[in-house]
Amino acid sequence: MASELHETIFMAKQERHKNLFLNYRNLYNFPVELLKDEGLQFLERLYMKRNSLTTLPENLAQKLPNLVELYLHSNNIAMIPQAIGSLVKLQSLDMSDNALQVICPEIGQLRSLRHLRLANNQLKFLPRELGDLRELETLDVSVNLLRTLPDDLHQCVSLQCLTADRNVLYCLPRQLCSLPDLNEISMAANCLTSLPLDLGRSMELQFVFVDNNALLKGLPSYLYNKVIGCSGCGLDAQVSDVNHLSLALGGVSIPLPSEVKAIGLEMDRVLPLEELACRVLHADGNQSGLDVNFLLPKSLLDVVRWPLGHCHRCSQPMFTIVYPKLFPLRETPLAGVHKRADVSCDDFKSLLVERRGTSQGPGELRSDGL
Repeated sequence: MASELHETIFMAKQERHKNLFLNYRNLYNFPVELLKDEGLQFLERLYMKRNSLTTLPENLAQKLPNLVELYLHSNNIAMIPQAIGSLVKLQSLDMSDNALQVICPEIGQLRSLRHLRLANNQLKFLPRELGDLRELETLDVSVNLLRTLPDDLHQCVSLQCLTADRNVLYCLPRQLCSLPDLNEISMAANCLTSLPLDLGRSMELQFVFVDNNALLKGLPSYLYNKVIGCSGCGLDAQVSDVNHLSLALGGVSIPLPSEVKAIGLEMDRVLPLEELACRVLHADGNQSGLDVNFLLPKSLLDVVRWPLGHCHRCSQPMFTIVYPKLFPLRETPLAGVHKRADVSCDDFKSLLVERRGTSQGPGELRSDGL
């Protein structure tokens, strides 16, 4: 393996390769062959995915000065060295699936950076210097421990796609609503309690994913142009018949509730017991005329009485958790309604009534905006 690695790097030096693939090489240290003498001055793309690297060399920029893309997905790197800021030509940096706990402020010196992927690490905060990345188009920080996003992020005027799923975010900085090129933002499975009222006002923003935020009780009015009748209950669209889901134990097949998407792994998604209980109580109350006023405390009674929405596929009500499926603004009947200055409240209500009259099933907006 060592001789093969040495030969690969030697050949890259001799033939002045621009691309070097060192994925799946079981590397625990950065290859010294890459750093000998003058290094690889012609190298532009270095792929080192799925190794066991724990650190990066301080002289990386000195030996590989023309790197444009650096892929370090799935290693054990705990810290990005300050010297990373000297890779002035770097446009793509992928350090997803590592052990990162801190991002050094020098990352803000990568003024050519367009794509930054830091998903599945242990980051608790992001440096404000990220706002210096004026050319950044893609930022993925999903599956970390982030509670907030830096306010300076709104200075990334080229940002088109922001993904921050599965963190512990409780708010979205309002300044992000002013990003001129932002087309997609995803903050699923966080702790959001509200969203900025300006979110969705930009015509450029077409996709907003905020599913699996149990504390989020409503969406800004600008988003209703994009999400009407598109909430989902969480079932996988690829499962054609949920009644076939079952658990085999000792040769006995036990049918599972339709809400169970999959079983057996920690990451499998199962709806909260509160959600399942609300659906059962709501259904029993409507079908059997059961008076739940005497059975439930007022806090839970309000939840059961007023669903957050209805699934656009199966039409069942959803109470504590919803999965919005968003469509581009141009594909909805209310496209451009906020651009028309002459649209009155009565006109808006008429549009909603018209939408309800043409929708299939109860996948509609509530009059109180929830």
